Amino acid sequence: MRDKKHIGVLALQGAVQPHKPHIEALGAEFRAVKTPAQFAEVDGFILPGGESTTMLKLIDRFDLWDVLADEFSKKPVWGICAGSILMAETVLNPTQKSFGLLPMTVERNGYGRQVDSHHCAVDGYEVSLIRAPVIKNLDPSVEVLARHENDPIWVKKGQFMASTFHPEMSLVFPSPMHKAFIDLNA
Repeated sequence: MRDKKHIGVLALQGAVQPHKPHIEALGAEFRAVKTPAQFAEVDGFILPGGESTTMLKLIDRFDLWDVLADEFSKKPVWGICAGSILMAETVLNPTQKSFGLLPMTVERNGYGRQVDSHHCAVDGYEVSLIRAPVIKNLDPSVEVLARHENDPIWVKKGQFMASTFHPEMSLVFPSPMHKAFIDLNA
């Protein structure tokens, strides 16, 4: 048995490397993962912020959908911004395919365009909302961990967590969100 948790950040597209210092500050091992063999070696997955439609195209192009769905059924998963879109049951603006891991509806770019991106504090920790989705409908079984402008922005159910913001952009290591995710892997 290994002494460190191995946290895989799906490295097809998006903000992958900024997670490394947060993960390592918690005593876990960071892994950028792209292949089924790498997926099998990690204890949990972070689906990073980026562009969800591009991620979907790459998942389909490299025939990773089924293996990822299988891995996600067995391990903790945290979706950040675009990653939260991939985790939602329903996606709007426009509709698109998703893994349906969390019973919620998200609207892509719900706060507006790139120019509307902004920062806010979550439990005293500064995070970035970059072309962020908005969670529109949330099943009562999902716990809301934080809100912004009355909208849920950080949610959790069982082994699944989603945030519509980017905590990895902060240079204060580790973020409380990374700690909460590592705790899911305990």
